[in-house]
Amino acid sequence: MAITASMVKELREMTGVGMLDCKKALAETDGDMDKAVEYLREKGLAASEKKAGRIASEGVCLSYLAEDKSVGVIVEVNSETDFVAKNPVFREYVLQVAEHIAGSQAADVEALLAEPWKFDTALTVAEALSSKVAVIGENLKIRRFEKYIKEGAGTIVSYIHGGGRIGVMLELACDNANEAVEEMGKNIAMQIAALNPKFIAVENVPAEFIAKEREILTQQAMNDEKNAKKPANIIEKMIEGRLNKEMKEFCLVEQPYVKDGDLTVKKYIESVAKEVGAPISIKRMVRFETGEGLEKKEENFAEEVAKAAGK
Repeated sequence: MAITASMVKELREMTGVGMLDCKKALAETDGDMDKAVEYLREKGLAASEKKAGRIASEGVCLSYLAEDKSVGVIVEVNSETDFVAKNPVFREYVLQVAEHIAGSQAADVEALLAEPWKFDTALTVAEALSSKVAVIGENLKIRRFEKYIKEGAGTIVSYIHGGGRIGVMLELACDNANEAVEEMGKNIAMQIAALNPKFIAVENVPAEFIAKEREILTQQAMNDEKNAKKPANIIEKMIEGRLNKEMKEFCLVEQPYVKDGDLTVKKYIESVAKEVGAPISIKRMVRFETGEGLEKKEENFAEEVAKAAGK
């Protein structure tokens, strides 16, 4: 069967695969479009296996919010290069992953990968990922996600910073969650992105965390020669003072509000609560930073140039 340009174009639009590969797939399958798609899928899976060993530590964190703000998802998907992280095809795929998770029952990535893919139920999420690897040409990994389902009155807010370098999501409890509350949520999400608090409030700090920090501060004080002649009660007060200062840095509501240093985040929330006529509280928060804790790929420019030159 003669393979026409329109057939190649149709297959390319269906799969996103390059023109030459589409032409070859149609030639191998005697122009059968369904078999050609299957052929490319098989090739895609094979190609992704070759790329699976590559380090994927770039990528983006993106979010999905239901229209009524009852469900929110934040997801990190990694790529090998920052170039691909800016690719519209890749970013659209990550948004699809977030939307899929919103309707998913999966508790972790392993369970997620086994589910039928929302946008093509003939594929699993893992197979759809492999197909995208074949199209984009880099190893891709769905690293982690967080899903919130709103509990009671309130809203879910997300904020993406730096084009996807940092993603933040939080749930606010409020009986009158209007536009002012939404704006407040965005401002607080920006604060979380910038200052990376570990906890919402002091009462959320685990006792073992406080004990460990006190132990570290005590050791620091003992190692400081200037404290050698100080009474034990003075050193104890000094340690508690430093601990309280740390708690203000670690706890979101104790931090100075970035848009108005005269307020703490707690005071800012109280001012908005007064405006809307209902108490507001932060129920939970999550902050992802792309690639945090992952091994970075070591690039050797001279070796790359020599390799490209065939040396």
